[in-house]
Amino acid sequence: MKESNQIGMIKAVSISKTKGTRKENIDEAVLKENFGIVGDAHGGPGHRQISLLAEESIEKMRSKGLKVKAGDFAENITTVGIELSGLKVNDRLKIDEGVILEITQKGKECLARCNIYYQAGDCIMPREGVFARIVKGGAVKPGDRIAIL
Repeated sequence: MKESNQIGMIKAVSISKTKGTRKENIDEAVLKENFGIVGDAHGGPGHRQISLLAEESIEKMRSKGLKVKAGDFAENITTVGIELSGLKVNDRLKIDEGVILEITQKGKECLARCNIYYQAGDCIMPREGVFARIVKGGAVKPGDRIAIL
């Protein structure tokens, strides 16, 4: 598969030990095929193995006065310079030289209002976040290139 001309970068990689909490930024993560991030509470089989959100989306929440950072929306990978909200289900992303992700879901339905929603009256993840499965695993870290295939 050929990369598109849209190439971005990973700004942050984040995990949490329990579900329903903000994620902490880490220096590097191992993405395991058909699982997700090793050590993340959301890892496991299924179609939502990993979540991605653009820094540009987080900036929209900052413009509303929130003090939020990468991982605060429970996303595993925060990107910059790539239009995640324009992706379609089955589109693929390539990270650096080997990791391959396949988009499985755009946005999500929140069953309960999160702390971010109560602070701002809005949350960007349900509209602009994407979920993927790991097609080909490997290590990822901030600064890695990410491209649409």
